[in-house]
Amino acid sequence: MLLTVVSDRSSANKYLYNIETKELKQLTKTLNPEVASEDLVDAEIVRFKSFDGQEIPAVYYKPHNASSSNKVPALVWVHGGPGGQSRAGYSTSIQYFVNHGYAVLAVNNRGSSGYGKAFYKMDNQNHGDKDLKDCVWGKKWLAEQEYIDSSKIGIYGGSYGGFMSLAGIIQYPKEFAVGVDLFGVTNWIRTLRSIPPYWESFKVALYDEMGDPSSEDSVRLKNISPLFNTDKIKTPLLVLQGSNDPRVLQVESDEIVAGAKKNGTPVEYVLFPDEGHGFVKKENQIKAAAETLKFLDKYLKKEEPKGKLN
Repeated sequence: MLLTVVSDRSSANKYLYNIETKELKQLTKTLNPEVASEDLVDAEIVRFKSFDGQEIPAVYYKPHNASSSNKVPALVWVHGGPGGQSRAGYSTSIQYFVNHGYAVLAVNNRGSSGYGKAFYKMDNQNHGDKDLKDCVWGKKWLAEQEYIDSSKIGIYGGSYGGFMSLAGIIQYPKEFAVGVDLFGVTNWIRTLRSIPPYWESFKVALYDEMGDPSSEDSVRLKNISPLFNTDKIKTPLLVLQGSNDPRVLQVESDEIVAGAKKNGTPVEYVLFPDEGHGFVKKENQIKAAAETLKFLDKYLKKEEPKGKLN
C-alpha cells in the first residue's frame, strides 16, 4: 500500500506499507533539513460564538513562546473563495509566522465550505457584513487569551480573504492594528464583470453567491467595495499582487494603494511581475513571506528592523 502522509509539522511524504510483514517504510523526506519539526506547532481546532450566537470553527496555531508573562501578537487569517476553507495540515506561511512569534487564528467564517449547505449559504449576497463580523469576533476570542497582546492583532488574507482584510480595517479600524492584503478584490463590480468567457460556469456560481453587477445588486457591491472607501483606511497596510493575475487585476491593488496613501497611512506595496493569482514560484513565496514578516515586525510587534531576514 502506497500512502501519502501530511501533518501540521511536516510536508507531504510518501510511505510504503507491506501488508504481509506490517512494515512501514518512509520513501521521501520533503521537509527542509534546516527546519526542525519540533520547532513547528500543531494546529488546534477551536470554535467561538459570533455576534449572533452562531458557532464559528477555526484552526488555531499558538507559538511555543507564548505565555501570560510573554504576550504575543496575533493574526486573524482569512481564506480565499468566497466559500473556501482553512484546514489543518502543513502550511509553510502559517508556520513561518508562528515560528517568529505570531499566533494565527484561521477563521472559517459563515460561507465557508466543509460545514454543510446551510452554513455555506449563510453569507450569500451578504459579504463584508456577517462574514466579516465572524472575523471580528474571532479577533475578540484571540484577545481573551491570556498570552495574546490584545493591542497587537492584525488581519491577513488573500483574494476574497484580501477583500476581507481591507473591509476589516475600513469597517473596524479600532479592532485590527494592521492589514495584510494579498491580491484582494477592491472593486467587486469590475472584478465580477472582468471574468473571462472560459470561466462561464465559475461566473454563474459567483454571480449567484455575490450578485449580478449589471443588476440592482451593483448598489450593494459598490457599497462593500474597499476602493470606494479608501478615505477610511487609517491602519498600516501591506499589499502584495501578481502582475499577471487574471482574476484580481493588478489595477485593483494599484488603486487601493494610491487611495490609502492619500490619507498619509503607512502603505507598503510588493508587486510580482511574474506571478498570477497566487504565488507559485518558490523564490517569490519566500520574498512574500519575508516582506510580510518585516512589515508585521515593524507595525504590529513595533520592533526595529534586525537586518536581513532568514
